[in-house]
Amino acid sequence: MLEEAGLPTVVIGLVRPHMEKTGNPRGLFVPFPLGRPLGEAGDAAFQRRVLISALSLLERTDGPVILEDFPDDAPSMRDVPGWRPPFMLPPPGQPLTPKAWAQALAAEMALVQPWHERAQARFGRTSIGPSAQPTQAWPDYAAQFLAGALPEPPPGLPSSALALRFLADDLKAFYTEAAQAEGPAPSIAQINTWLWRETVAGHMLIALREMAMQSENTALTTMGSRFLVPANWLPQNPSAS
Repeated sequence: MLEEAGLPTVVIGLVRPHMEKTGNPRGLFVPFPLGRPLGEAGDAAFQRRVLISALSLLERTDGPVILEDFPDDAPSMRDVPGWRPPFMLPPPGQPLTPKAWAQALAAEMALVQPWHERAQARFGRTSIGPSAQPTQAWPDYAAQFLAGALPEPPPGLPSSALALRFLADDLKAFYTEAAQAEGPAPSIAQINTWLWRETVAGHMLIALREMAMQSENTALTTMGSRFLVPANWLPQNPSAS
């Protein structure tokens, strides 16, 4: 409709097969992580390159469909040699009961907390907040799901399933932000390897997904299958080993 009204458009997309199927008149595929269509937050020079590449498609006359690939990976996809978080955590182990999970997560979060505060001071922001719960409430709230309960959602959230999804988002942000409190920014793969393989939080989210997939609550099952753990970090996936 925009094109028919005489307004040229450009789409920046993160999933190439979708762009191929929709057939937008002009499209720039960027091989970046979902949620980062221009690259890294704060990297104005790289973002400008992406925008110029996209807007340059407006000058093309070889349509009706133009689909180009941005040539470079985002900086977040480049490993930093030898990267480790600026703090050490004990091995996550494998708690056997919901109460043990809650205790293990609370203990680990206490070690991460000062580093998350440093990260906030360093970057001046945090993405924590959607769960509508203080951090100290997260372990016990999550453990209730592992015990087979559907705890009441916090005020403002319509369902327990959505509350768990947002808690998972906040938990991931808490750890990944803290891991970047000092030093150069690691790649997303490096952060994910650490989170999903070396922390109680990652292991607990995997356990929560397994719980959700076995639940008779369809909303919880749908949420668990899509939002708790990226597919390539599930234990049974060979590429995650």
